[in-house]
Amino acid sequence: MSLPHFFVFNFLPKNLQAQADKACTMLWESLQQKQQQVLLDQLTQSPEIEKQLITALTGSEYVLNVCCRDTDLLLHNILVDAPFAPLTPVKIIDAINIACSDDLELDVFNRLLRRLRRRFMTGIYWRDLNHLADFNETSRAVTALAEACIQQAIDFHYQVLAQKHGTPIGRDTQQVQQMLVVGMGKLGGGELNVSSDIDLLFVFPETGATNHTKKPIDNQQFFNLLGQQVIKSLNEITADGFVFRVDMRLRPYGQSGALCSNFAALENYYQSQGRDWERFAAIKARVVACTTLAETPESFVIEKNNIQQFYDLLKPFIYRKYIDFSMIDSLRKLKALIVQEVHRKGMRDDVKLGAGGIREIEFIAQAFQLIRGGRDSRLQGRNLIATLEALGAQGVLSRKVAEHLVACYIFLRNIEHAIQSHQDEQTQRLPHDEQSLLRLAWLMGFDNSVDFLAKLNETRIFVSQEFQQVIAPPDIDNSEKNDAEGWRLLWENLDNTQLARFDQQDFLEPETLVEQLQQFQKSRHVLSLSTNARDKLDLLMPQLLNVLSDSSAPDRAFSLVLTWLDSIVNRTQYLNLLLENPKILRHLVDLFLGSRWVVETLTRTPVLLDELLYPENLFALPEKAVLQDELRQRFLRLDSRDEEAAMETLRHFRVSHNFHAAAAELSGQLQLMQVSDYLSFTAEVVLEQVLQQAWQALTARHGFPPEVDDKSQPKFLIVGYGKLGGLEMSYSSDLDLVFIYDTEPQAMTDGERPLDTQTFYMRLGQKIIHQLNVRTVSGPLYEVDMRLRPSGNSGLLVSSIQAFTRYQQDNAWTWEHQALVRARPIVGDSTLADQFIELRKQLLSQEREPVKLKQDVMDMRIKMREHLGSGDKNKQNTEGEAQFHLKQDEGGVVDIEFMVQYAVLAWSYKHAALCEWTDNIRILQSLQDSGLISDQHANTLIENYQTYRKISHRLSLQQSSSSTVDGEKFTQQRRQVTALWNEFFKL
Repeated sequence: MSLPHFFVFNFLPKNLQAQADKACTMLWESLQQKQQQVLLDQLTQSPEIEKQLITALTGSEYVLNVCCRDTDLLLHNILVDAPFAPLTPVKIIDAINIACSDDLELDVFNRLLRRLRRRFMTGIYWRDLNHLADFNETSRAVTALAEACIQQAIDFHYQVLAQKHGTPIGRDTQQVQQMLVVGMGKLGGGELNVSSDIDLLFVFPETGATNHTKKPIDNQQFFNLLGQQVIKSLNEITADGFVFRVDMRLRPYGQSGALCSNFAALENYYQSQGRDWERFAAIKARVVACTTLAETPESFVIEKNNIQQFYDLLKPFIYRKYIDFSMIDSLRKLKALIVQEVHRKGMRDDVKLGAGGIREIEFIAQAFQLIRGGRDSRLQGRNLIATLEALGAQGVLSRKVAEHLVACYIFLRNIEHAIQSHQDEQTQRLPHDEQSLLRLAWLMGFDNSVDFLAKLNETRIFVSQEFQQVIAPPDIDNSEKNDAEGWRLLWENLDNTQLARFDQQDFLEPETLVEQLQQFQKSRHVLSLSTNARDKLDLLMPQLLNVLSDSSAPDRAFSLVLTWLDSIVNRTQYLNLLLENPKILRHLVDLFLGSRWVVETLTRTPVLLDELLYPENLFALPEKAVLQDELRQRFLRLDSRDEEAAMETLRHFRVSHNFHAAAAELSGQLQLMQVSDYLSFTAEVVLEQVLQQAWQALTARHGFPPEVDDKSQPKFLIVGYGKLGGLEMSYSSDLDLVFIYDTEPQAMTDGERPLDTQTFYMRLGQKIIHQLNVRTVSGPLYEVDMRLRPSGNSGLLVSSIQAFTRYQQDNAWTWEHQALVRARPIVGDSTLADQFIELRKQLLSQEREPVKLKQDVMDMRIKMREHLGSGDKNKQNTEGEAQFHLKQDEGGVVDIEFMVQYAVLAWSYKHAALCEWTDNIRILQSLQDSGLISDQHANTLIENYQTYRKISHRLSLQQSSSSTVDGEKFTQQRRQVTALWNEFFKL
C-alpha cells in the first residue's frame, strides 16, 4: 500500500517537501497493513495530528528512526499521549516507577531503561518540534527523565550489592549510609537539553564498613562499586542505545580522583584545593537521587539531614561572606581558555561556546552570583532563568537587560534543541549545508535561513556586548596614540616614490622594504581575502608600520613580522584581535626581535596571541598548583577516549606556558631561576597527566597490579634527572627520566588480560615514552632520554625499587652517583618517592676515598670534552682566540656542574645539608653556608653559572642549533672557573 494522498506537505517550505515525503514514505512502509489502517484512523479523527507527525518526522531523523523501528511505540504511546498533554515531571516519574516495579534481571532492566528513554524522548521531541511545549516544559521533562532513570539504577544496583556485601554502616554514627547523587551543570539547574550528558558527583556521609557477617567491605569500596554499576546501566551503548551519557569529571581531582567521596574528604578538598572554576560548577549542584532507606520517620530525618549536611559543606566554598569582585578576573581567565579552544577547534558557529552564545549568558549570571551571592541569598538559586530574573528584580542588572537576556537564552536554547533533535546528538554547532540550515530555520519559525541567521546574529551581538561589560578589563590609558596617517598613504600607494617615508625613519634598506610590502600585497593569502578581511588588513597595516618604525631594529623586525603576518592574514579573528588591542603590536614586535622561537611558535599557534591581551597575567607566572588546575580544566572538556585530542591538548598546554616564560624572560620581568622553575613545573604537570592517562589505559585493558591501595595511583615513580631533576629546564630541554615500581615482579594483574607486573610496568613506561615522544602535527611533547637508568640502554626500561637499590649500591659507576645529585621524584607513588629520597641521601652521603673520587670525576670530564667540546682549536680559548662551547668546553657549564657534584659526593658524609637540594645554585649556597668554599668562590661560580645559562636560554629562544659562542666575550669567566677547577681537583 503506497503512501496515501491523505498526507499533505504544502505547509512546509518547498525545499523541505521532498524530504518530508521521503520520511513519511519510510514510516508508512515500515508499518504492517493493519497498523497502516490504525494510523489512518487516528489521523482522520484528528487532522492536526497529521501536520504534527509530518513535522516531527521531517525535523528529526531520530524520531523517524524510532517510529520505524518501534511502530507500537508510535501508535499506542506517542500518538495517544504526546500531542495532547504536557509531559510533566510527575507523569514521567510515575510511569517509570510503575514500569520498573517488578523484579528484573540486569539485562532486562537495562533494556527497559533504554526503551523508556526512547518512549519519552520521542514524545519530548514531538512536542518540542511542534511548539506544543515551551522551553521550560521541555527542559524540565528531560531533567525529570534523567532523575527517574538515575534513581531506578541506584535502587536496582544497591539491592544487588547489599545482598552480596551487606549494608554500609557509618563508623562513628553506626547509621546506614546513603550514596547521594549530585547533579551538576544543567541537571542540577533543572534545565537539561534534549540530548545532554549528565554531570554527576557521588558522595556519602561517613567512612565505615558493610555489615556482612563473613566478608564485609569498606564503605568506600561499596559505593565505588555502586557508582560503577549505575554509570554502566546509564551510559553503556548497547543494541538498544543508551539512557544518558554520564560525565564524572567534575568530582574532586577529576578522572584521577575517587569515584565517590565521603563528606569529610569532599570538604577537605574544597577547602584546601578547590579552584574558582569549581565554584562556578558547584553553583548548580543539587542532590537528584540517593539510595533509599527504610520508609520510617527516622529514615526520612536521616535522609534530610544527609542532604542538608552536603549543602552546608558546599555553601561556604561557593559563596563568600563579602562582595567578591575577584571572580571577575577568574571569569575573564576561564573565558579566555574557552575562547582558545573555540579558535583552535574552529567552533565559532557553536551556539553554546561561540561568542554571544549560551555559555556567556551563564557566565553573566554566575559571575554576579559569586560576587554578591554570599551577601544576598536570593542570588543563590540554581536555575539560570530564575537567577537572571532575580538580578533584574534587585537592580544588579536593569530589568530591561535581564528580560532581554532571558529571551536570548531561551532563543539560543531552543536552537540548541532543534539542532540536537535532528539525530539525538550532543552538539550545538550550526549546520553548514543549506538544506539543514533551512530545516533549522523552519523549526525555529522562520520562512528562510537569511532571516533566521539575522535574528541569531542580533541575539549574539547583544549577549556578547553584555558579557564584555561584565568582564571588561580596567580602562587602558590611550594617551600615547600614534598618528599613522603617513603610513596609510604609503600602504595604499606602494611605489618607489614612497621611499622618502622610510628614509625619514631608522630603516637601513628602504628599497628592500618597499619590495617586501609589494610582494606581501600580491601574496596568494592577501589576494584571496574577503572584502571584509581586506578592509581590516588596510586598517591594521598603518598601525603596524608605525610601531615597526619605532622599534630597536626596524629592518629585522619588519621582515619577521611581515613573514608571520602572511601566514595568519587569512584568519580574520586575529586581524580583529590586533585591531582591537593596538598595544599588542608593540609588545609583539619586541618579542619577535628577542626570539625566533616566538616567531615560529606564533606562526604555528596563532591562538597564543590571546595570551598578549593581559600582559599582567603573561608576566606573572603561575604556581604549580595553578598549572595543575588549568590542565585539569582543559581535560574536562575532552572525550576521555580521544587520545589524539589529549595529545594535542598537552602540546598546546606546554607551548602556551613556554610562551609565557619566553615573554617574561625577554621582557626582563623575571629572573633566570624563576623562569627555569616555571618550565620545570610545566614539565612536571605534563608528566602527571601523561602517567594518569597511561595508567588508565593499561588498567582498563589488563586490570590492576596487586598491592595497589588507591586504584587511581600506581605503585610507580617517575624520577627526573639532569635539568628536570635540577629545576633548570630550558625551552628545548629533553627529559632525563628513570622509572621505578614497587610490586612483586612475577605477580599478575587482575584484569581479563592479565600480565605479570614487571611486563605491566614495562608497558606503562613504554606508553609514557610514546605519549611524550610521538610526533603529531604539533611535534613531540618532549624528547625523552632514558640512558641514566640502571645499566643504561642495555638495562630494563623499568626497575623495581629493590633492583634499583642493589644496582646503585653494588654496580653503579661514580658518574652515575654524580647524576644522582640532580635526581628527584617527579610524579607517582608517595611511598616510593620517600624511599627514593632516602636512598639518594644514603648513596650521596657515603664516605669515599678522596683521590679515587677526584680521578673518576676528572676522567669522565676529559671524555666529555673530547667527545662533546668544540674541538682542538678550542685549546686557545682561554686567550679569546677561538669559539667557546658554553656547556662542554673548559671553563664552561659542565665544569661548574662537575665541581658541585664532586663536592656533594666528597663532603656529604659530614655535611648532610648538601643532599637536600638538586639544583646547582642552591647546592653552591649550601657549600658556602657550610664553610666548605669561600663566599668569594661560591659567588663567582653562581654568577658565572647564571651568566652561562642566561646566554643558553637566549640561544634557545633564537633556535640556535649550537651552544658555541664567541670565546673572547667570556675570557674572564672561563679563567675564573678553570682556576677553581684546578683548585678543586689538585691531587
